[in-house]
Amino acid sequence: MDELYDRNFDAVKVKNEIIEWIREFFDKNGKGCKAVVAISGGKDSSVVAALCVEALGRDRVYGVLLPNGEQADIDASRKLVAHLGIDNTVINIKEGFDGIMDELRAKLPCEIQQQTVTNLPARLRMATTYAVAQSMNGRVANTCNLSEDWVGYATRYGDGAGDFSPLSQLTVQEVRAIGVELGLPHDLVFKVPIDGLTPMTDEEHLGFTYDVLDRYIRTGICEDPETKEKIDGKRRANIFKLSMMPAYDHKGPIKA
Repeated sequence: MDELYDRNFDAVKVKNEIIEWIREFFDKNGKGCKAVVAISGGKDSSVVAALCVEALGRDRVYGVLLPNGEQADIDASRKLVAHLGIDNTVINIKEGFDGIMDELRAKLPCEIQQQTVTNLPARLRMATTYAVAQSMNGRVANTCNLSEDWVGYATRYGDGAGDFSPLSQLTVQEVRAIGVELGLPHDLVFKVPIDGLTPMTDEEHLGFTYDVLDRYIRTGICEDPETKEKIDGKRRANIFKLSMMPAYDHKGPIKA
């Protein structure tokens, strides 16, 4: 088990609180609706799906597997939905992705940036998940955690979207601890985090480990000044992703 830097963190207590919170959300915002979860096969979607099953029952949780062509680790996603016994479907986004990319290349008066190619699948996956949810009377689960959100490691309007977010205040280590308490398979809870958009791991992309990041978040300690500045820089550059969209304040009368 990774070290938990919040010494007061009680995985059992927090797990139970999240389960109750999910129930309350659905009572207020979708009584009788399903929780629709995009299943990547990683720890976050696995833990969110398992929490929803505990909160709502497996008959009210629906998994959506979203490969972009061939997905090398899709067996992990299949293992998760089989373990939880939830209904699911596989919707391949490759034709949609290829079609949009062809249009962009043909119509834009500029070179397509690599970030566009990297982030488009995440946005298509979320659009598809919402399409499933709207057709099935569902609410979309956000699967981001605090560590990823802290440094902006999520695609805005992609995996950063959703209707409810069970894990956004929990670090990677804390999510794993809850996964263990939920009895999820070890290889899913401790699967090396990858975004599925590039061949690199999350930590290779970030330039530091989640262990270092989680410790800094929970204790304020980061011995290496270069790493601290890298984390702080990513936080400053990406904080807008967690904020409401800025809106012009007209100050006109609203009497409704």
